[in-house]
Amino acid sequence: MENNWLEKAESLRIESFDYDLPDNRIARYPLDPRDSSKLLIYNQGVIEHQTFERLTENLPADTLLVFNDTKVIPARAYFQKETGATVEILLLHPELPTRIINDAMLVTDSCVWECMIGNKKRFKSTDTLSTNLVVHGKSVKLQVGYADYDKNHIKLWWDQEIQFLDIVQALGEIPLPPYLKRDTEEGDKKTYQTVYARQNGAVAAPTAGLHFTEKVFKQLAEKGVRRSFLTLHVGAGTFQPIKANSVTEHKMHAEQVVYSRQLIDELLKNTENIVPVGTTSLRSLESLYWFGVKLFRRETTEFNIAKLYPYPFKAEELPSAKEALMAIADYMDKEKLDEVVGETEIFIFPGYIFRLCKGLITNYHQPGSTLILLVAALVGEEWRSIYKEAMDKGYRFLSYGDSSLLWRK
Repeated sequence: MENNWLEKAESLRIESFDYDLPDNRIARYPLDPRDSSKLLIYNQGVIEHQTFERLTENLPADTLLVFNDTKVIPARAYFQKETGATVEILLLHPELPTRIINDAMLVTDSCVWECMIGNKKRFKSTDTLSTNLVVHGKSVKLQVGYADYDKNHIKLWWDQEIQFLDIVQALGEIPLPPYLKRDTEEGDKKTYQTVYARQNGAVAAPTAGLHFTEKVFKQLAEKGVRRSFLTLHVGAGTFQPIKANSVTEHKMHAEQVVYSRQLIDELLKNTENIVPVGTTSLRSLESLYWFGVKLFRRETTEFNIAKLYPYPFKAEELPSAKEALMAIADYMDKEKLDEVVGETEIFIFPGYIFRLCKGLITNYHQPGSTLILLVAALVGEEWRSIYKEAMDKGYRFLSYGDSSLLWRK
């Protein structure tokens, strides 16, 4: 069994998941209002076209929508050297004093983050860069230097007792996806956030959620469609193209996920009609199932899902969705936990068997990306006809583009 799945996975070639995306089909700006975007509905080979404001009409009343409530932080900052050189620092993930992103935002004196560094050749291992900020009316001197040059771990420290989140808000700018090929503008501070964003820590928005408005939420509630939330702090790895010939060789970056006990209870009420909003929510939900597998099989209580962990199992070795979720609920009760925090590298590509998710609300993704592979896993080879139809009908692509509701094959 193991060799069989591995041989099939290694035979997948990234060029098989490419398509032609003209530059003029990439949406540089969002539509206003948000819910006026186009909506493609795919169900068992049938494609229909509507607008997103009519989403509710296309969901069964017993649907549970699961949203990612992460909030994009102004994670990109620029520092000027005395020589005049500009160094760009993009915050990716906290390392010290904690790797828990929500907690890292609350530290008040210093921290270490893994970063992407622009113009690194000008930022030597012994350099210290500084800038002066005004935070809540206070003058603050922020300094940065390397904690680990090779790993791009940057130490940041400041001279006032102020939370790091406030430092970031005063210092940085919202990091738009590189494929938008434009500078961040004032309007992006609002439009590149979902209306339900709550938990600070992402460097990229869960863009499928950008289409939701209070009007759509009201319609969903009136129909009886339930909603619940989890948190996955989207990292810059979401934009990383697959460069390896075989998809299994692609390095997946671990992302932090937070689940409440309330979410577990909502999922247990109906394991048959769960629809995630966005690929991050889908990856989070499927990762949650595999954490339940680890608990059910008494493997470990560590929530860390490796990228290929799901694939070698035989069907008879695995619990049902309800059994896996019950294992998590029992574990949380025993440990008196209101939430569980984990990390996932899960890589979903054709051959993956979905355990919790019946469908997906999502935008249109970059050619040859991990997200195209995920869509192909969900709907099979029909992904090509879906994308061709969207292209032919004038849909807008990528983060600020139009939407789709895809039901699992």
